[in-house]
Amino acid sequence: MERDMEERDAPNGPPDWEPAIRAIAMPADANPFGDIFGGWLLSQMDLAGGTVAARRAKGRTATIAVTAMNFHRPVLIGDEVTCYAQIIRVGTTSITVKVESWVRRGTGEEQIAVTDGIFTYVAVGSNRRPRPVPPEGPVPHA
Repeated sequence: MERDMEERDAPNGPPDWEPAIRAIAMPADANPFGDIFGGWLLSQMDLAGGTVAARRAKGRTATIAVTAMNFHRPVLIGDEVTCYAQIIRVGTTSITVKVESWVRRGTGEEQIAVTDGIFTYVAVGSNRRPRPVPPEGPVPHA
């Protein structure tokens, strides 16, 4: 799998999707060896996917599953982490989002693929219970 990602880095670079979130990996997010904790990166990816899901659901969503998570390369202190998110499935109450994370190291411009995962969110109402995902398009005014 890592070989596939390396081949993808050079010719294609990051996806054409709109970036959902960007963050700088800081020393507090790292282990004693300078590698960023996987949990920190997972959190950034969940924020990115949740943002896209909430926009599509036109309201609150909650994470219900992470069905795939691949770590291809380490994230280092000071890396600029960009998470790209794209909806890959919309169900009755759920939205599944693919999230890819890429980094720029230091002052360089090269983008390096570091993780990808599949996150599923459920649309929830004010009672915190699942609700239907509305159809695409503008929200009708009451």
